[in-house]
Amino acid sequence: MDKTTPAVSVVVSSYTMERYNDITELLDSLQEQTHRNFETLVVAERSTELFDKLGAYVQENGYPNTRILLNPGPWGLSPARNMGIKEAQGDIVAFIDDDALPFPDWLEEIVRTFTEEDSVVGVTGFALPMWEAESMNWFPEEFYWIFGCSAFSGLTEMKEVRNAWGANMSFVKEAFASSGLFDEVNFGSSIANEEGRHTLMGDDTEISMRLRRATGKRIIYNPDVKIWHKVYSFRLTPEFIRRYTYRHAYSKAVMKRLYRDSHSEDVLAREHELLKRILLRLLPSILVGFFKKPVVSWRRLVVTTAILLWTALGYFAGTFRHGKDINTPQS
Repeated sequence: MDKTTPAVSVVVSSYTMERYNDITELLDSLQEQTHRNFETLVVAERSTELFDKLGAYVQENGYPNTRILLNPGPWGLSPARNMGIKEAQGDIVAFIDDDALPFPDWLEEIVRTFTEEDSVVGVTGFALPMWEAESMNWFPEEFYWIFGCSAFSGLTEMKEVRNAWGANMSFVKEAFASSGLFDEVNFGSSIANEEGRHTLMGDDTEISMRLRRATGKRIIYNPDVKIWHKVYSFRLTPEFIRRYTYRHAYSKAVMKRLYRDSHSEDVLAREHELLKRILLRLLPSILVGFFKKPVVSWRRLVVTTAILLWTALGYFAGTFRHGKDINTPQS
């Protein structure tokens, strides 16, 4: 990798015309990046209309080094990301969600982290919520991960972490030759559904752990690698929260079983830290808040209780599924 001006390939995936405006806004914002040595790859799935309209938008605006790719299948987040990796020409492959917007120095900070830190295979950063309505900001920060915002609650300094966060992550491209690509069998793919298994979440955690083990290098969290992530109101509904937290906990239980032979680290160390933060910091702050803002505190208590309940149920179900939803992980 050229340490002076590394080339970055930015990979975005989407499957629905409902995200068309989000994607075009993202493409516009990428043109404001202070680091100019990059290309953009948008992988469209299941929608030839999205593929055609994005292609026309790029051509009309004359955006350089921007390609729209069509994934005919199998579809899913992991296959889409793998297509992006295969097509990428950069030294670094950076992933960002289709409903996110990077800060202008996003790529600059990514490149700086790779070039200034030794033995780094991946870089991740913060994702701030861009609320659809400001009235939604009562939601506890500890649960921002439910709608794609930062899972690194409480981290304010550069630090080595277990895994990169999917909405805002980047890896050295050549490292995939050692680890393999994203797992299309178990995580984020239509293959699992076709075989009658649950589609698991956590492809970002799984590939991060595999990359670290294959290369012996680190993943670094840099709080200055920042993006905005749009939070639409439906993501705060009880139904969405129930489904997401259950699937998330179920997937983490399965992942623990996938890596049950590992003795070098606690696979769920970050989740244990978050649970401590919830019990020792969030819940006491909610109780104190009842004296000043009872309505907000009640909302926070209800959602915290619900998330803990569905997390426990999902983890229990994933633990005792007896291997029906997993295949041997890629080496």
